[in-house]
Amino acid sequence: QVQLVESGGGLVQPGGSLRLSCAASRSILSFYAMGWYRQAPGKQRELVARIIRSGRTEYVDSVKGRFTISRDNAKNTVDLQMNSLKPEDTHVYYCNAADSGSYWGQGTQVTVSS
Repeated sequence: QVQLVESGGGLVQPGGSLRLSCAASRSILSFYAMGWYRQAPGKQRELVARIIRSGRTEYVDSVKGRFTISRDNAKNTVDLQMNSLKPEDTHVYYCNAADSGSYWGQGTQVTVSS
């Protein structure tokens, strides 16, 4: 059983920053990839960013240059630094870990509003 616990969501003004963190219950290097997804009400969940075991990172076009995914192998955490936030970044953000299966955290709300 894999547990992923997210933290760091909240309310921020446009142009502000937030940092999300995901703590895994086992070594993050045991997964092929770890990533952050987001979902708005009535919409499909979409990939925001992920980091592959090799260290390669991938981002959806809408966040490139603003968001940065990183990991701490010793702490088994994966963070998402979000800068220059926009109202359209308002979603529930989910941490995901993928190997032969796919595991999800409980989600954390990010609201960008003045």
